[in-house]
Amino acid sequence: MRRKKGKHTNHRFCAYQTEIMVEDGDEVAVDARSTEDWLLHAQELVPVVLDKAREAKGFAGRWKMIIAKLEQIPSRLSDLSSHPCFSKNALCKEQLQAVSKTLGEAIELAELCMKEKYEGKLRMQSDLDALTGKLDLNLRDCGLLIKTGVLGEATLPLAVSSSVAESDIAIHNNIRELLARLQIGHLEAKHQALDSVVEAMKEDEKNVLAALGRSNIAALVQLLTATSPRIREKTVTVICSLAESGSCENWLVSEGVLPPLIRLVESGSAVGKEKATISLQRLSMSAETARAIVGHGGVPPLVELCQIGDSVSQASAACTLKNISAVPEVRQTLSEEGIVRTMINLLNCGILLGSKEHAAECLQNLTASNENLRKSVISEGGVRSLLAYLDGPLPQESAVGALRNLVGSVPETSLVSLGLVPRLVHVLKSGSLGAQQAAVAAICRVCSSTDMKKMVGEAGCIPLLVKMLEAKSNSAREVAAQAIASLMVVSQNRKEVKKDDKSVPNLVQLLDPSPINTAKKYAVTCLGSLSSSKKCKKLMISYGAIGYLKKLTEMDIPGAKKLHERLERGKLKSFFSKK
Repeated sequence: MRRKKGKHTNHRFCAYQTEIMVEDGDEVAVDARSTEDWLLHAQELVPVVLDKAREAKGFAGRWKMIIAKLEQIPSRLSDLSSHPCFSKNALCKEQLQAVSKTLGEAIELAELCMKEKYEGKLRMQSDLDALTGKLDLNLRDCGLLIKTGVLGEATLPLAVSSSVAESDIAIHNNIRELLARLQIGHLEAKHQALDSVVEAMKEDEKNVLAALGRSNIAALVQLLTATSPRIREKTVTVICSLAESGSCENWLVSEGVLPPLIRLVESGSAVGKEKATISLQRLSMSAETARAIVGHGGVPPLVELCQIGDSVSQASAACTLKNISAVPEVRQTLSEEGIVRTMINLLNCGILLGSKEHAAECLQNLTASNENLRKSVISEGGVRSLLAYLDGPLPQESAVGALRNLVGSVPETSLVSLGLVPRLVHVLKSGSLGAQQAAVAAICRVCSSTDMKKMVGEAGCIPLLVKMLEAKSNSAREVAAQAIASLMVVSQNRKEVKKDDKSVPNLVQLLDPSPINTAKKYAVTCLGSLSSSKKCKKLMISYGAIGYLKKLTEMDIPGAKKLHERLERGKLKSFFSKK
């Protein structure tokens, strides 16, 4: 490699000395001036360009506007040069280069107008408008560098400790400078910075996230509305990573990320739709943000994506709508946008299993407290679809929960014909504890008639319910005891409970008077139904039921006093018979 001196001249007023590096026959210009040199150069150009601008002929309105902007430059340069980080950061130097280039172009246009040697009036008008835009950009970027803390962010030293290597500090500072570049310069410069941020995220996402400031988030959100589809796509990729990191959701929302994300869901590229939907999925976990998504018109494009999107976008859209449906006050709006039919369709033929799970949970949310929505789900065939979904090897709690919400609004004969009871038994055998608990709650709601109670008993539910009395979850034990108490109204079911060796021990354990134990009143009812059996009474006494019942009697638990007296009498008879 050899070096030689050279001159690069845009114009005689903005010539600058460079070094030329020659490598493999290619010449590459390398700026040899310091930041202070560029400041002096720009300051020298301002009075020259102002003099010439004032002498320009024609286009008086445009030149007046240009002069007003040129007159602001000295104060901006002064503010910039007084910043503590002025000489330490490449951003200042680049900004001064950009200002100098704009001033040089202004001199050229002013000279053409002075001599009236321009090609055409329309062309000159266009050039002057472009110059005005560049001056606006220069003034804005100088202001950003000074006011928003970009220079501080880009040059802020890390707290150095013995465990932090100098190379790590350099990497962090480079990332800060890179993020700052998203906020200044023309769109193409920001595009280049964005490319670098995307690469940095791939290589070192942790450090990029650590260096992010609110102003960087604002700059990214602005780039989401760029006219270039490529820039929008790259920007939403970065924003998706930020949303998924969980570290800056509030900044994203407060800087206005929702409307451009929703527009990308509506009309972005395939990648843009996917990343925007994943971003909304994460952000919609907040109830406040979920409401805002609805307010910004986000539901229709998400519903459409559930219908026609690819597998990942469909699943993300379904999850976002599921998150939104958790907010009670927006459920009617969701219904009006056709979400019920959409979720039932997903349940029937969603591409990914995850889409079906989200659809089932969405239906569970929608039917939690709104009778009109329950009727809508039922009329659209939702009960049949939910039951079919439960036929899988691992029945999901959300689908069972939705059925629990619906069974009270469906005629008993319809539930029988649709095969509800065998599905509930399947859940009790194969589902998670949460799914089992929802299934038992459904049994409690559906067993209003003797015939249905008999059918549930004959389906083999009782041994499964007795086993559930041993669950660690208090709510699971409570609902199981409640279901057994309801089923024992039928004599055949009572016999089934008596036959199970674990029924009495498990029920006696549920007589615990602790306030945490909410199953005790149902346990009293069940044991009262069994107390006509001598064998069961002996078992109750042997497992300590009398001690529990004394305390429950004092607490006025219904049926406790009567059962206590019956067991005491049985204990006395047993004592005298031994005599």
